Amino acid sequence: MMTIDNYNFAGKKAIVRVDFNVPLDENGTISDDTRIRGALPTLKKILADGGALIIMSHMGKPKGKPAAKYSLSQIVDAVSVALGVKVQFADDCAKAKAQADALKSGEVLMLENLRFYAEEEGKPVGIEKEDPQYEEAKKAMKASQKEFAKTLASYADCYVNDAFGTAHRKHASTAVIADYFDVDNKMLGYLMEKEVQAVDNILSNIRRPFTAIMGGSKVSTKIGIIENLMNKVDNLILCGGMTYTFAKAQGGKIGNSICEDDKLELALDIIRQAKEKGVNLVLGVDSVCADKFANDANLKVCESNDIPEGWEGMDAGPKSRELFRNAISGAQTILWNGPAGVFEFDNFTAGSKAIAEAIAEATDKGAYSLIGGGDSVACINKFGMSDRVSYISTGGGALLEAIEGKVLPGVAAIKGE
Repeated sequence: MMTIDNYNFAGKKAIVRVDFNVPLDENGTISDDTRIRGALPTLKKILADGGALIIMSHMGKPKGKPAAKYSLSQIVDAVSVALGVKVQFADDCAKAKAQADALKSGEVLMLENLRFYAEEEGKPVGIEKEDPQYEEAKKAMKASQKEFAKTLASYADCYVNDAFGTAHRKHASTAVIADYFDVDNKMLGYLMEKEVQAVDNILSNIRRPFTAIMGGSKVSTKIGIIENLMNKVDNLILCGGMTYTFAKAQGGKIGNSICEDDKLELALDIIRQAKEKGVNLVLGVDSVCADKFANDANLKVCESNDIPEGWEGMDAGPKSRELFRNAISGAQTILWNGPAGVFEFDNFTAGSKAIAEAIAEATDKGAYSLIGGGDSVACINKFGMSDRVSYISTGGGALLEAIEGKVLPGVAAIKGE
């Protein structure tokens, strides 16, 4: 497999899939440029070699139709500043051949939002799965997707995928396009290489003890990763809103706390699996509860299995925090995905902050720590500890699917798997 370090871009046009789906405020100004900064090493390498650069990305979910609020034109100036090169703009990603052909070494062209075309995602628009014509429409869309990818590929001599956040999607620009480049002219960008290596460190190069922390509101969205990790970890902390599904499954009273009533048996099965596999399953035993879902609510600490009616669990309590710290402190490999509470409200950050602090302290002592998923990344940034962990992943769904053991189409397309 070709690597970006081994490729000389001199005199070549490179089309690079990045993830510039950055948050914008009401004025269209970028509020967090992490994703742009993450792509800079790859983009600058191409320019430094003497290559011409074509940048493509999506923004938001325009569902196959142009929409001003999702236009990448809003970020062209910011990308120009970040790169130190004036970035040209193609206002139609599928009709940019002339602009791409005219591009000279050292110049940069950004294509308009790929998702303004339904062919990017390759899903039929305006027809439901139940419709008798759906399969025919799906087949037609797949053919159109190939043509769309072929058009994008025609702009360049080589293809670089540096968008880990979309690597789990078989979209035109993340996977299908790779079919139009030979093995010596397609590669992963630096960010993608780091992401793939980070996952490998978690799944293949495990130093023990291995502690995984899974937070968030629902067991159902994490079941695949929980079951896969059950075969790898020594300690598994399950926290956040899913705490109350487990508490209720074991006969507890959870008041108004969030709960997936149809997943109670699943929760009991996870407890059984942990016992069978010798995994130390750590569940919260107490919670900071509120009488309404708001930062200014009245608070009290309750046992997680004895929350009164009218109250709901909003964060891990002091005893739970101590349990979490103990499971993290001696670990040599740590994975964190999902907060321990409603960390967006300042009065309910203590559980997530305790986890972040314990991870930072363990990392300081030599542990390898991977933080992934939007909320966990937001947590670690909010607490000012991003420089005290080993790696922060840019991919939410992609990271979870990789850790579940699924093949990521965006990576497989480059590796030829």
